[in-house]
Amino acid sequence: MNEILVLYYSRYGATEALAREVCRGVDSVKGMAARLRTVPPVSTVAEASEAAIPDSGPPYVSCDDLAACAGMVMGSPTRFGNMSSALKYFIDSTGGDWMKGTLIGKPAGVFTSTSSLHGGSETTLLTMAIPLLHHGMLYVGLPYSEEELSTTTSGGSLYGATHVTWSRNPDVLSDDEKRLAFALGKRVAEIGGKLAS
Repeated sequence: MNEILVLYYSRYGATEALAREVCRGVDSVKGMAARLRTVPPVSTVAEASEAAIPDSGPPYVSCDDLAACAGMVMGSPTRFGNMSSALKYFIDSTGGDWMKGTLIGKPAGVFTSTSSLHGGSETTLLTMAIPLLHHGMLYVGLPYSEEELSTTTSGGSLYGATHVTWSRNPDVLSDDEKRLAFALGKRVAEIGGKLAS
């Protein structure tokens, strides 16, 4: 069984809800399984540290997860058109994996959640893609053959899956958002399975 790492940070549940739909898409591909991981929040106090294991939810990601995966789908809430500091903090720690070429040739997708329709979701997707491209990963987006991209009035982008919370019910995804997140997970898993074999 090949695994696709679904790595995310979520503060209020919206990005986690997208991550779980991405996992459903990964798991729908024969011979593939999702490995759901998160990152700890970044403290504003330099001396503070998080417990090694979160109180609830998926485990924190480790560099072993990067080595074991056949591909990765990474998600973050939008922070001024960029990924969250918590996810960036982890990515910044992967220089050793960059030197080893751990992720070279593996497919990668991205997803994000924002509170408003024009809240920087596409720039967030693209800025998350940059370090993955530096790692030598193969960027996988969503093609316009996904009908929801042409009809959605909520989230969705050819750069990756998105969710708009409209500043309420952050973890309630629209049907379009669910389908597009599922499609992204499935697409990365299909490509990852082909490349792994």
